Amino acid sequence: MIIVMNPKCSEREVKAVENELTKQGLGVNLSQGSTFCIIGVVGETRIIDPDKILSFDGVDKILKVEEPFKKANRLFKPEDTIVNVDGTLVGGNHLGIMAGPCSVESEEQIIEIAKSIKESGANFLRGGAFKPRTSPYSFQGLELEGLKLLKVAKKETGLPIVTEIMSTKYIDEFVNNVDVIQVGARNMQNFDLLKELGKTNKPILLKRGLSATIEEWLMSAEYIMAGGNENIILCERGIRTYETYTRNTLDLSAIPVIKKLSHLPVIVDPSHATGYWYLVEPLAKAAIAAGADGLMIEVHNNPQCALSDGQQSLKPALFDKVMKKVKVLAEIEGKTL
Repeated sequence: MIIVMNPKCSEREVKAVENELTKQGLGVNLSQGSTFCIIGVVGETRIIDPDKILSFDGVDKILKVEEPFKKANRLFKPEDTIVNVDGTLVGGNHLGIMAGPCSVESEEQIIEIAKSIKESGANFLRGGAFKPRTSPYSFQGLELEGLKLLKVAKKETGLPIVTEIMSTKYIDEFVNNVDVIQVGARNMQNFDLLKELGKTNKPILLKRGLSATIEEWLMSAEYIMAGGNENIILCERGIRTYETYTRNTLDLSAIPVIKKLSHLPVIVDPSHATGYWYLVEPLAKAAIAAGADGLMIEVHNNPQCALSDGQQSLKPALFDKVMKKVKVLAEIEGKTL
């Protein structure tokens, strides 16, 4: 439920409505701008007497929210959410470019790549320490040692690090050492993990599940937000369809749909969406043109010898060329790095 206040209402009038709602055991989410003031109500809203709420000074009208996601809903918060990662912004007019290898393989590798992507304009270093793989015999990542190497690369470059969490048992380790905690496609509906991440204040990168609908994706974000953590970046990484030529099918339409339904920033991962390095550039450009708030691109200094996903990784020189084109498109779209 949404309670629309008069834009000129006083702080006292807003507080009176909030007190009435909290007295009934309901959650309250205030969103106030220069031209609007909205109180989002979370909980068992059927107990609310609309006539009573409308009798409060400053209340203009009451709207029902049909979608099951509440805090992630743009009706609750009309303005875009901008996620601040230690001074690096994602959302609004700010593009987040997350680049790096699929897997952290060595100190030399991760530092070399981190330095090159920073030169090209990336503002986040991504790298897998824990790797979910379809086969139990595939390389699973360096795990905690990989986290240490990411920290070394951050110290060398200053780039905030993004890496994927696999289990609730590592949450403290990630909170202490990682700047953006990634929830992978396979864990999008790991509700125990989402609930625990909701108790942290760390930015969360939430990837869309392999066959998840947009509503299911936003409901996973709602799990995190319901716990109190509203620093969420959504990531479209392709969905499973009948098409087998590419690794997945990139759903570019999800970008404007998310923008309509939610205030959360959404970035695109063209590497996992396509599975081939030569498709990354055209879909990266298309994503920016469609309004994405950033990109996640796999970059490797020696893709032929990569321990995972070498076929979809760009070499640093090609990433640099892609970034030059992305910057031009970003300027057209009114966004900056």
